[in-house]
Amino acid sequence: MRLTNSKPAKVVLAYSGGLDTSIIIPWLKENYGCEVIAMVGDIGQGDDMKAVAEKAKATGASKVLVEDLREEFVTEFLWRLVRSGAVYEHKYLLGTSIARPLLARAQVEVALREGADGLSHGCTGKGNDQVRFELTYKAFAPHLTVIVPWREWTIRSREDAVAYAREHNVPIAASLTKIYSRDQNIWHLSHEGGALEDPAGAVPDDVWQLTRSPKEAPESGAEVQIGFERGVPVSVNGKRLGPVEIVETLNKIGGEHAIGRTDLVENRFVGMKSRGAYETPGGTLIVLAHRELEALCLDRETSHYKQHVAVDYARLVYNGYWFTPLREALDAFIEQTQRTVTGEVRLRLYRGNVEVAGRSSPYSLYSEDIASFTMGASYNQKDAEGFINIIGLPVLVRAAVESRMPAPGKK
Repeated sequence: MRLTNSKPAKVVLAYSGGLDTSIIIPWLKENYGCEVIAMVGDIGQGDDMKAVAEKAKATGASKVLVEDLREEFVTEFLWRLVRSGAVYEHKYLLGTSIARPLLARAQVEVALREGADGLSHGCTGKGNDQVRFELTYKAFAPHLTVIVPWREWTIRSREDAVAYAREHNVPIAASLTKIYSRDQNIWHLSHEGGALEDPAGAVPDDVWQLTRSPKEAPESGAEVQIGFERGVPVSVNGKRLGPVEIVETLNKIGGEHAIGRTDLVENRFVGMKSRGAYETPGGTLIVLAHRELEALCLDRETSHYKQHVAVDYARLVYNGYWFTPLREALDAFIEQTQRTVTGEVRLRLYRGNVEVAGRSSPYSLYSEDIASFTMGASYNQKDAEGFINIIGLPVLVRAAVESRMPAPGKK
């Protein structure tokens, strides 16, 4: 991959309409004299795509291409994530991380289709997203020049970026008094910057956008049932829905009941700690339900080993290694584990809390006859004595050796 060692004539910019990418269009034209094509990936962020496209054109883009990636995002990326069980550092459901490889691949596809010789993104030199975008570029178009404005320009803060936008008559939503960097898609909404940069302070109430405050959630609570087939969500409350509709439906239910808020200090791939606030209402319900169904359907050894895989998978996604042989190999293992993860899980929601109300599966490994305290013929309790003697043999030998050893302090 070439990093700005030549001046491309036509550059495809991954464009969101946010502060950073809004000022990149005039900056690229001013500093590189190139044609700029804006690629907008619709991954369910809820923006008015027509307005976003008009803004890009008004600020200098020669062409704006809006790619509808929502169903692909859910089926090829989010469902893989759910089945893997990946959660980064115990709390983060990887909403931004999992979206970047898809956006970057779509951007490359546009560049190749349009005959462009350059790519650009609005990620800073401090963040994880630069890695996720550029590793994808390397996988699909290593010959294209990559321009990363945040590594080149004199802008050093969001305040500088706001000033640049005003000087160049670029309309923006950010202000100097309330500067949050937000990233939204169908899976989540993240918030960074501003007051959130001090981890000693609570997340301000006005940060949250998708979820109600627990104090304002309905007193009655709610119950929701999620159905799965081979580890993939297929229904909500008994009604079969399409993949996008499932996430949207559960986002609405979870958000209404204050589900899915996370305040996280995380370890970035580039080596620093950062603090972010994340909202993942539907995803929180799906991940919990899937975990409960696996508990019913996976045998002990597979379940325990898969927990190790989930940690590796989360790190892989977070660090941008999506388009790699390792991810494909892990997916092959995960696919095998999900053959019997079919059934329904009921969840009770109440003012920010979720509890499991029940789970069932035709492939359940739970045997009431064996597990019950009522003594049945399926389990011979006398077998336990031999079992304990065998597994306890190393303990027994060690105790015998230690009994012959001198007490501490004595020769």
